[in-house]
Amino acid sequence: MPDTEVPTHAWHIEDREYRRQEERRGRRFAYTGLDPARTALVVVDMVPFFVDANPYTRGIVPNIQLLADRLRPAGGSVAWVLPARTERTPVGDEFHGPDAAEMFRNSGGTGPLRNRIWHEFAISADDLVVEKSAPSAFFPGRCPLHELLQERGTESVLITGTVTNVCCESSARDAWTLGYRVIMVADANSTGRDQDHNATLRTVYRSFGDVRPTADVLTLIDK
Repeated sequence: MPDTEVPTHAWHIEDREYRRQEERRGRRFAYTGLDPARTALVVVDMVPFFVDANPYTRGIVPNIQLLADRLRPAGGSVAWVLPARTERTPVGDEFHGPDAAEMFRNSGGTGPLRNRIWHEFAISADDLVVEKSAPSAFFPGRCPLHELLQERGTESVLITGTVTNVCCESSARDAWTLGYRVIMVADANSTGRDQDHNATLRTVYRSFGDVRPTADVLTLIDK
């Protein structure tokens, strides 16, 4: 494989899952349209600590940028969510081990928030940039994102970023619980293995939101 190429997840949802939803609601996807002005692209943990570590994560950078570039002029919001530097806890040390706990505690980097985002992204002055001190960007009291999106009248969120089956899945679940229309963008999330990625896509599609590729979401924005 040439150095310029990066892998992308071989994502899929089984036909039986599509059939299950079609039988329940009469259509494959819950959300067949978007109001761009009331939609937010939520980009989770796209910082050097995670992007450098995983070729799959480098591979989703172009799709996230495409979504941001299309949503902004349509009146939507782009929110960059970064890991906060939290205090060490006995439970965290016990679970991760002290060395790993310290590593994860510093995963968001230091310095101004906008400077911590992966360098290939073009950030707009109107974009939201926030920290979260929990896996989920929507867990009450651990991230200001929900309140900021409510001020903008957001009703739909596009979940992107890394890691698919940890912070992205946690964010999708909590966003749905808070009443958002959730779309997880299948080829704009990443984790270490296809099977882990696809397990989360299945869970979200069954219970918390739609799962669509970038091309589908761009079409929804344009409509």
